[in-house]
Amino acid sequence: MVDKALFSYLEEFVTPVRRQKFIDILNKRTKHFTVVLEDVYQMHNTSAVIRSCDVFGVQQAHAIEVQHKNTLDKEIAMGAQKWVDLQYHSNTETCIGVLKEKGYQIIATTPHNDSCLVEDFDVTKKSALFFGSEKNGVSEDVMKQADGFIKIPMVGFTESLNISVSAAIILQSVTSKLRNSTIDWQLTEEEKEFQRFIWMQKSIKSIDKILARYYEQNPK
Repeated sequence: MVDKALFSYLEEFVTPVRRQKFIDILNKRTKHFTVVLEDVYQMHNTSAVIRSCDVFGVQQAHAIEVQHKNTLDKEIAMGAQKWVDLQYHSNTETCIGVLKEKGYQIIATTPHNDSCLVEDFDVTKKSALFFGSEKNGVSEDVMKQADGFIKIPMVGFTESLNISVSAAIILQSVTSKLRNSTIDWQLTEEEKEFQRFIWMQKSIKSIDKILARYYEQNPK
């Protein structure tokens, strides 16, 4: 729930151009797809995938940290960490449970299976796209619980791509198909308003001082 009075107050610190930019971008955002990074080792890979989420309009991503911490490299993420919601999980089982409760089907990205080619992927269902570690790919737990599999067609000697490249290719393909469909893929008006509220706070300098002054002037 957004505090309407605080929302209006914060808008005074954001330029009209910036406010309109938020609206325009949120009209193209989706939670129909989400990305899950399972124990990715390289910081630059996690950062690059989050950047792709922002570029292709995927609002939420998830990181499972079993052995490796998914710290972001701000130079590679290019600010995307401010605009994409990244949720952390301590293990794969918990993450899968959370996603299934939200209505997502679990889709494992793997070239080592009789997978669906990315261009043939059915975008009608809410899908969580799992990307595994650089060396081993998605875990056996994901493979066993997956509702489906997806892969990028390859015709060379190399049988796999860097995880960040794979994510970019798959996201570009499925989000383009999604936007050309009749599926209700956009955020709800409530979700858009909440996201604007969060983005404004992330955009305003000295936000802590501004919030403190607001609450001092408007005690509950």
